[in-house]
Amino acid sequence: MSQSHQKEKRPRDERLDVFRGMTMLIIFVAHLPENSWNAFIPARFGFSSGAELFVFCSGVASALAFGSVFVRRGLLLGAARIAYRIWQVYWAQLGLVLALIALATLLDRAFGLAELAKQFPPLLSDPESALLGLATLTWQPDYLDILPMYLVILALVPVMMALRRLHAALPFLLAGLLYALVWAEGLNLPGNPWNGAGWFLNPFAWQLVFFIGFFIAMKWLPVPRLGDTRLMLAATAFLALSVPLSFWGILEHWPAAQALRDLIIPAAEKSNLHILRVLHFLALAYLVLSLIEPFRARLDSGFGHLLILIGRQSLATFLAGVVLARLAGTAADMAGRSELVVALLNLTGFALILGVAVAVGWFKSAPWSGPATKTELQKPEPQRQDEPAMAAALPTRVREAS
Repeated sequence: MSQSHQKEKRPRDERLDVFRGMTMLIIFVAHLPENSWNAFIPARFGFSSGAELFVFCSGVASALAFGSVFVRRGLLLGAARIAYRIWQVYWAQLGLVLALIALATLLDRAFGLAELAKQFPPLLSDPESALLGLATLTWQPDYLDILPMYLVILALVPVMMALRRLHAALPFLLAGLLYALVWAEGLNLPGNPWNGAGWFLNPFAWQLVFFIGFFIAMKWLPVPRLGDTRLMLAATAFLALSVPLSFWGILEHWPAAQALRDLIIPAAEKSNLHILRVLHFLALAYLVLSLIEPFRARLDSGFGHLLILIGRQSLATFLAGVVLARLAGTAADMAGRSELVVALLNLTGFALILGVAVAVGWFKSAPWSGPATKTELQKPEPQRQDEPAMAAALPTRVREAS
């Protein structure tokens, strides 16, 4: 066995899995239509949302999973590894859309609803353009735009790794240039063949938070020491000041706060990732990481362990969460949206997402490939007929042919 194979696998950073697991639950809540719990997710108390956490964690995870391939095996094989991941995620996106179309059709037929027309109207009015748009990602139905954004950003990873070989500053310059072009020139990709709109989650803007995570994990970008009192106070002050400009409970009852928000934050603040969202996320990340640092060794226990299980299967749990959110939304429409019904649907969704994570983890462990257990070895073999009796039972022509 080679020396490289003898090395132990790098231990996982459990903080990454905890936050990814938390993101999957937040995404489920946000994707469940007219969900009253959506009014109390972290995004309602600040500029940033679970989307920033998802993209940042994806950047960190990509550096840990793919960055070492570029370092050890070179640009060509590193790019091939990225291309393979893009291939996987592209088909996951198409499978997700197809599953939701099939689910809407099934609900329509079973209960006489109109979910297909409600969720995918262009499929009925202009099916040719709709199908082409789905396949080419030039049409992204509502709430189905996260994976396409991730695909485009992944394609930039080999470019960043190549630029790093030329000069250490070039990846940072490219990330900054793309972000600047979004705001200065409206750089985007076509996202709607009927009205000419761009992608709702503009990948050339959102790559900024992805590559902040990527650069940190690659150790290209130094980070401040956790627990610095002055930085924690500054982060806390910034987060506190953002609440009056973000929380609906204040904005709805204080017109001056709403007017100030409208003045400083443009309508495309989420699509193009306004810089206040980036700063808010970084401040929140620094403060939370500093606060949990003393308890880091105990993250993999209790509720934290459940989040880790979900976070380790982020693609599978994301796909399951989106499908379950649509199904729960229809169930809420049929059963009524009382707080009890909404709570049951949210908690059931969480439990099913956890179940998916456990099942996928079991399959990934490939239990069939290991040695047989003691119990399996002790099982008696099934009795077999002796060969003469089996031969006598065969038809004459088969015996002659043999």
